[in-house]
Amino acid sequence: MLVRILVATQSGNAEIAADEMAETLADLGTDSLVMAMDDLDPSVFARDAVYVICTATYGQGDVPDNGQALYTALGREKPDLSGITYGVFTLGDLTYKETFCHGGKRFDEALTARGAQRIGEVYRHDAGSGTLAEDDAIDWIKVWYSQLQSVGIDA
Repeated sequence: MLVRILVATQSGNAEIAADEMAETLADLGTDSLVMAMDDLDPSVFARDAVYVICTATYGQGDVPDNGQALYTALGREKPDLSGITYGVFTLGDLTYKETFCHGGKRFDEALTARGAQRIGEVYRHDAGSGTLAEDDAIDWIKVWYSQLQSVGIDA
């Protein structure tokens, strides 16, 4: 099964992390596709794939500009996403405690409200942690991939 990594980024850091996830999945023998959220709509969520939402947080806890249309459409169109499996890797800065990693939180809430099933916990990368998002992404995707397998999903 294909892993589609959907990316919302403002500065490019989430895209770098997503590319590292894709390389790691390839090393694990799994096909993946990194897709910027620009111009995507809810029809991107097909049951022939599993999904990773890789998103930064921008402004006052918002989804980055290139993910706004997809995020808004999930709320407006209310698609039935039952049978869709996903994980969330989100980037933020803990300096902004009130809105830390809310880009990922918003997508997680929107997807679960539409019936999708999250595997694993939402991973929250702190820009001030001293680690690179792409390094954490490599570690996270390995854990997430094994969680998929443990629930019988062969990606």
